[in-house]
Amino acid sequence: MGAMSPLTLFYPFGVALGIGVLIGLQREFASDTNPDHKTNDKSFAGTRTFGLMGLVGCTAAFLADELASPLVFPLLLLPAGLFLLVSYHHSAARGKMGLTTEFAALLTILVGALCYWEQMTLAVALGVATFALLSIKLEVRQLVSHLTRADVLATLKFLVITAIILPVLPNDALASAPFDVLNPYKIWLMVVLISGINFLGYVLMKAVGPQRGLSLTGLLSGLVSSTAVTLSMTRTSKSQPNFGKSFALAIVIAWAVMFGRVMVQVAVINPPLLRLLWVSMTVTMLVALAYCAYLYFAPQPTHHPDESAGDNPFELRIALQFGLLYGAILLISRAAQLYFGTQGLYFSSILAGAADVNAITLSMAELSRPSVGGLADETAAQAIILATISNTIVKGGIVLMGGSPTLRRAILPPLIIIATIAGILGLSHW
Repeated sequence: MGAMSPLTLFYPFGVALGIGVLIGLQREFASDTNPDHKTNDKSFAGTRTFGLMGLVGCTAAFLADELASPLVFPLLLLPAGLFLLVSYHHSAARGKMGLTTEFAALLTILVGALCYWEQMTLAVALGVATFALLSIKLEVRQLVSHLTRADVLATLKFLVITAIILPVLPNDALASAPFDVLNPYKIWLMVVLISGINFLGYVLMKAVGPQRGLSLTGLLSGLVSSTAVTLSMTRTSKSQPNFGKSFALAIVIAWAVMFGRVMVQVAVINPPLLRLLWVSMTVTMLVALAYCAYLYFAPQPTHHPDESAGDNPFELRIALQFGLLYGAILLISRAAQLYFGTQGLYFSSILAGAADVNAITLSMAELSRPSVGGLADETAAQAIILATISNTIVKGGIVLMGGSPTLRRAILPPLIIIATIAGILGLSHW
């Protein structure tokens, strides 16, 4: 690094010390609060030791630089490695086979070296990540205890479509218009995006558990599918008719999440399009959440209905079906734009939105990119708004036709309000 002023030199040492102390605090806290620990069975390192480890790494990097010999760095770290090895051997002799603290100590030393090498952002990120991983031991164990073989296989399938299938797909259009929008790589990228959202929602539900309340279930399930939440709550309301407001709360929260999810998807695919959508989407979402607040504070039965986290939403078959649906909607929308003009595109959006908002949102965001379909942003925004209105009306119809009387009465006001506001704000000024 060359000659540095004392202040500049002390800065990386200070950051290395701070990161080490932070990780050490967590290790010491975890050891003191472990209900199973014994007095002589605590972690070998605490706040002071981890702080010193950060300084050891930074000092080793400093001396290697001053002596202009990279070999100095591993030689200086060798004693620290031997101490960690002895610590693990001692812990293993007492029946503790874990390596968590030892690896955290090793990483702390390396993070200290990164601080001196001016990789401060990476060093801080690694320190925070280490602190977080060490702190969520109980939550991870709870998550693992709820996992099934189907969950593990679903995770494997998600990794397959993301890391194996996606990179080998051709990133070119299949043919001339209207087939120019059918790009295998981009279509599968959308499959990965939606599958990732679904998988995240499912993992969160597994981690939190269904007993936290129907409102949280609706929030997390809304990341997966607001239509699925609507169907599930509607079906359950028939056997538990007294909890109509509770089920309505979960349903409307999922609907609100849908509008937020649309904005996230548009922002990822075509950020300029978001400027035409965010007002109507945000206001509609806030109105839905306001009604949720009313339902939340409304009188409820004293006991809680049975809840279920549901089945794993990610299956390879479902991913393939979505890919086909997305490609079909992309092709139909492009053909409608070419041969029937704007009105044909709107009609196809209404039909597509009745079945799935994700596919039509992603396809409109893709087609409105200048390098793809050349669709006007205003037209794409109108099509997305029509799809969300159509989807909301269909979900409301599901409740009105299949829900308990209490649920139907609770869901009718937000259905009318949400559809009306979305239509007025989204379509009136074009």
